[in-house]
Amino acid sequence: MLKRETLALYIAIKDPRTPRTAKILAAIVVAYAVSPIDLIPDFIPVIGLLDDLILLPIGIALCLRLIPPEVLEEARRRAATEVAQPRGYGAAITIVILWLGTLGLLALWIHRSL
Repeated sequence: MLKRETLALYIAIKDPRTPRTAKILAAIVVAYAVSPIDLIPDFIPVIGLLDDLILLPIGIALCLRLIPPEVLEEARRRAATEVAQPRGYGAAITIVILWLGTLGLLALWIHRSL
């Protein structure tokens, strides 16, 4: 549900009917949701995970109040469709190939240096 609501907020940001204040807040919430950097690092026991469990739902709830209902409903429908669609693995394969290539070049450089 969190994934779908975050995607719905992202879709609502692009809608011209969404008020500017809601767009700014939704952009902050979506950026925080997808960012690997947290306010409180996850490795800190209990507190590290609580920020995701408290801050994201509060931010999403506030955004949902600011976005017009018709925009939100349309964004939720689009988000449900996009979440249900299978994703291609092209980007993942490309990243894996790049990492393997980088590791191969690093191994070759180390081998030649020794």
